[in-house]
Amino acid sequence: MRKKYNPFLLPSWLRTVRSVSSQLIIPFCIFQGIRTLLLPTTFDVILLIVFVAIAVGFYLEII
Repeated sequence: MRKKYNPFLLPSWLRTVRSVSSQLIIPFCIFQGIRTLLLPTTFDVILLIVFVAIAVGFYLEII
């Protein structure tokens, strides 16, 4: 059985990094999506997939 995730057990600097990243990941996804639509390269598509996976991880509180 998996333990319940408690972000308050993390050090304060890591909570700050997690908070800032969760606020910035959506603008990065939007920018990368627009860039991928205009000039699609393999790197852009992979980077967009990684950003979306991180955003979903924050939304589901996995990260």
